[in-house]
Amino acid sequence: MSELKALSPAPEVALRSTVLVVDDIAENLMVLGELLSDEFHVRVANCGEQALQAALITPAPSLILLDVMMPDLDGYQVLQRLQADEATRQIPVIFVSAMGRVEDEERGLSMGAVDYVNKPFNPSVVLARVRTHVELKAARDRLATDRRWLQAEVERRTRHSALVQDLSLQAMAYLAEARDQESGKHIVRTQTYVRLLATALCDHERFAPALRDGRLEQVVKAAPLHDVGKVGIPDAILCKPGRLTADEFECMKSHARIGADALDRAIAQTRQSSQDFDAALLEEVCGFLQVGCEIALCHHEKWDGSGYPAGLRGDAIPVSARLMALADVFDALMCKRVYKPALSFNETCSIIAAGRGSHFDPAVVDAFQACLPEFEAVALRFADPD
Repeated sequence: MSELKALSPAPEVALRSTVLVVDDIAENLMVLGELLSDEFHVRVANCGEQALQAALITPAPSLILLDVMMPDLDGYQVLQRLQADEATRQIPVIFVSAMGRVEDEERGLSMGAVDYVNKPFNPSVVLARVRTHVELKAARDRLATDRRWLQAEVERRTRHSALVQDLSLQAMAYLAEARDQESGKHIVRTQTYVRLLATALCDHERFAPALRDGRLEQVVKAAPLHDVGKVGIPDAILCKPGRLTADEFECMKSHARIGADALDRAIAQTRQSSQDFDAALLEEVCGFLQVGCEIALCHHEKWDGSGYPAGLRGDAIPVSARLMALADVFDALMCKRVYKPALSFNETCSIIAAGRGSHFDPAVVDAFQACLPEFEAVALRFADPD
């Protein structure tokens, strides 16, 4: 009994809880081992260092009976070491000691021991306390397992809901683009351009309030909704292979309000039909749709006030729409359309630069010019087929 050992449980007791008994007196180890062995798998150690090693053996102990007065490391020191190790800090410890003073017991409990047994001990009392604390440890472990499972399930369902939301939005956006005879890659490209610009500007004093606290992701996820209103434009105008007349262009411009109105109605319906939902979740969903509404309505506004539909000027244009404006124009210039050929990357960049302070927010153009290699890489990676 004088050496550290880990008893191999017989098959019929393989599921027994393990109790580690630590004492520098061999007789005490023997008495406690015999007392507990009918119900538990008993592991023993005769000094502090051996106790620390034994606590790391698999299966981990469900409980440690720890003598206080030992040479080298005493029980208090062993407990401190156990609690400092992530692998052993959750193992409950019962102090066993011949020191029967109240202050000794208070010290042990204040350090984190779950119980305190005085020597000479009553075997029935020791067995009852061991049973109680092993059962409590098992219950805590089950609760921890349940919490981990629940957390994983919440995360899984959150990812699932986010995926469904993303797919629904992509489907709406692809429907609008399909009527416009544009490739679905336009959505991927413009969304990626918006992310590049938003990331570059997230610490800018004029942009940070609109992009912090998760709003940057809202802007990026809502970007595909910018042209959702095109579903309301007649094919004869939407797909016309030439220059639009003044009346046709006025009709085309209405896609901004059509898209914004549709999203605004969706927000109102969501709030009305989801009053029993979690308030924070409801605000998250509606906040996201509100960003989509801003982008759909305002991505054709211009910095100098010459855009449409409202002729907004400067910072009156929502940040999300200012980012979308540049991303959308860049992609339109780079790509072939029924009414125009594709321009080169350098030609496109020159036009964007010329629109600084007139069409586009100067800070957004500056962010664009700082990200030119990334923009070119995205344009090449997601290029439309000839």
